[in-house]
Amino acid sequence: MLGQGVVLVTDHPSRSAVHAEALRSLTPCTVAGPEVEWSAHAGVAAVVADLDLNRTAAMQCLLALRRQPWAGALPVLCLMVRGSDRALRQAHLLGAAACLPFYTEPHVVVTAVLNLVDPDQGGLNATIRRCAARAAGALGDLFHAAAQAGRLDLAAVDRSVDPLLESLREGGLARWLNTLRAHDDVTYRHCLVVAGLAAQFAAHVRFPLAQQRRLVRAALVHDVGKARIPRSLLLKRGALDATETAVMRSHVELGHAILRASPDADAAMLDAARHHHERLDGSGYPDGLSGEAISDVARFIAICDVYAALTERRPFRPAMTPGEAMATLAGMGRQLEPGFVQAFGRAILGSV
Repeated sequence: MLGQGVVLVTDHPSRSAVHAEALRSLTPCTVAGPEVEWSAHAGVAAVVADLDLNRTAAMQCLLALRRQPWAGALPVLCLMVRGSDRALRQAHLLGAAACLPFYTEPHVVVTAVLNLVDPDQGGLNATIRRCAARAAGALGDLFHAAAQAGRLDLAAVDRSVDPLLESLREGGLARWLNTLRAHDDVTYRHCLVVAGLAAQFAAHVRFPLAQQRRLVRAALVHDVGKARIPRSLLLKRGALDATETAVMRSHVELGHAILRASPDADAAMLDAARHHHERLDGSGYPDGLSGEAISDVARFIAICDVYAALTERRPFRPAMTPGEAMATLAGMGRQLEPGFVQAFGRAILGSV
């Protein structure tokens, strides 16, 4: 039970119904419109706002909440209709402690509320959240530097690797993934998910610690080329047309160039950034490599990358379950290394 429950304020009640139902499995949940009288809800544990913040009524609703004398430390989770940098900044200015897309799975919303309400419950959970936040912050800085200067200072990535590995060892993969699902930025979250999967994979096959670090370091920056892809394209809902697909695919070459210009980028990083979309049968990009021309690092990261993408919910499709995602990986035949796929399945399915 969380205090006196949760208020779900929404301008789209039919869309919010599934979230209200999920929250009620945890605590009493009051559903209200933007005209809610906040003074009647003093003492609630949290607010979930499923609002279009471009609407004046929605902004006024959250500003009215902030004016309540009891609302200073109240956690507010915003379910976002728009995911642009500007929209996220606006949400945080209006008091949001965290933001998720409006199409987020209900159980993830419940997990996010629990994380916000009691961030120190169980020292391990707090440690994992701090690690994820630190790593996401480092990636945010890196992506900004990549977009502005075309090169990276990789010291921040190095500082994230050992805490990430420790978090996985102590808390397990499922806890790491659940924590990441409450993170704002899809691109950073994807890199952190891939890094967590790579860490789990490497530990399962008993890689030496130095090799685990090398693989996780590469996973964290494998998509850094997306820093130079227009954000409107990264956030587009629905399928890309041929021109957009070509632009999106250029992220592998852009990432490789950024890392080549960066001090301390090792061969694994360069390989992962350029070749994580290559396929053993030659059907991948950008170089159409096949068979033995594709390194083990690229093969590992490719499997983690595909699995992460399949299990992430998008506006145009639901997330696959772990079992469904593994079946899809297995069905890709000779595109991916079959032995690695089998080992990955054994590492992952017992942990999520």
